[in-house]
Amino acid sequence: MKIKPLADRVVLKPVELEETTKSGIILSASAQEKPQIAEVVAVGPGGVINGKEVKMFVKVGDKVISGKYSGTEVKIDDTDYTIVRQDDILAVVE
Repeated sequence: MKIKPLADRVVLKPVELEETTKSGIILSASAQEKPQIAEVVAVGPGGVINGKEVKMFVKVGDKVISGKYSGTEVKIDDTDYTIVRQDDILAVVE
């Protein structure tokens, strides 16, 4: 199944966190926080939203930082995704 976002929405796939700290301590799944860094897997077309022209500035493959509790989480084909508005993306990781 494929996700095609509408308007100014972006589909993000969380980047897997390292399960081991720098000092070698292994973290359990419950000790890990929800990742804020994600990879862009699909981008909406942008367009006129609420009377304003919205240009999409992220592209597929970008690594981004989004708000911790922003967006809608969905699970498709056993993969977790988050759908956010472009405004919810805080930064692009280079």
